[in-house]
Amino acid sequence: MTAPSLLFTSESVTEGHPDKMCDQISDAVVDAIMCQDPQARIACEAAVKTGFVILLGEITTTASVNYDELVRRVVKEIGFDNSAKGFDADTCGVQVAIASQSPDIALGVNRAQEFKNDIMDSEEDEIESVGAGDQGMMFGFACNETDSLMPLPIYLAHKLSRSLAALRKNGELPWLCPDGKSQVTVEYSLGKPKRIHTVLISTQHLPEISQKEIRRKIIDHC
Repeated sequence: MTAPSLLFTSESVTEGHPDKMCDQISDAVVDAIMCQDPQARIACEAAVKTGFVILLGEITTTASVNYDELVRRVVKEIGFDNSAKGFDADTCGVQVAIASQSPDIALGVNRAQEFKNDIMDSEEDEIESVGAGDQGMMFGFACNETDSLMPLPIYLAHKLSRSLAALRKNGELPWLCPDGKSQVTVEYSLGKPKRIHTVLISTQHLPEISQKEIRRKIIDHC
């Protein structure tokens, strides 16, 4: 970010956003299984559509988990407990499509290549001898723009999303529903934040409140 001037935008979503719902459902599956079977192999994903959840993946474990019950619990904890909100944990459809891990995948990833080639002794370092379950590319870094060492745009976007969730849960804005997101654009000058350029908040809400009132309340409270 050394250009004389540029705009950088970051987005954050609340727990009721479909992407975040899927994250929480998959995370709950991993937590439930790992509590019983720390050696489990888990590749679990979720997909959601209004009133419907699909849980799918490949899992090899000795754990016993009621996936239907777990999914409904997570959906209810998110706040979808009434069909008026577009989702009801008690009545939504839940389809589970989970199979055991492919033997070919297990052969490829259970042990590191170094172990297979006799370069490593598993007794020397049990953790290091575990193979990689996937591959990917990531980037990121800490910075001093905020106390949390996160860039200012994502820091502010997360803060707004947390405010939305808090206002819904504490009853200050009872017409808010779980799905929402925020987007913050910051103008940078020579690599340093200069000003907040744009703030966008989108939120699910009950039908009885007007757009004008939503705008006023969100600005006042967030």
